[in-house]
Amino acid sequence: MLKFLNERLEEILGSIVLAVMAVIAFLNVIVRYCTNFSFSYSEELTVNLFVWIVLLGTSRSFREGSNFCMSLFYDMMPRPARRVLYLFSLACCIAFFAALFYMGFLEVKDEIELSVVSESLAIPVWLYTICTPVLSLVIIFRILQKCAEDFRTGNY
Repeated sequence: MLKFLNERLEEILGSIVLAVMAVIAFLNVIVRYCTNFSFSYSEELTVNLFVWIVLLGTSRSFREGSNFCMSLFYDMMPRPARRVLYLFSLACCIAFFAALFYMGFLEVKDEIELSVVSESLAIPVWLYTICTPVLSLVIIFRILQKCAEDFRTGNY
């Protein structure tokens, strides 16, 4: 079970979040079409859950090594230069997501201290934004996991 979650965590969470978004949007369209009433919270939920989906997809792409990259010059380099460029790109990615973690952590901390609530549902906003620091750590873990696999197999 643990191996399954390690390999499919992003897909499971992403599927759940996408299903929730689809149901909310679908219900809002049906209710708005049949009545003059509209769910005011549907946009708030779908926009915030979209951030979750993007970060989960980013984590999955780093896990599988399917993130978008331009490799024309990289492929032309000799093997030792590729290794240096690979390590440089890993350092840049880790630095970016470490900074995203830090800034997301500060944002969540401020929202908790200031008791910020959402406009439509009046729930704490940090419940939406907690995904940024948490999933940034997951992405860093997936980057390191893929790096270890690539160096073990020599696929860099």
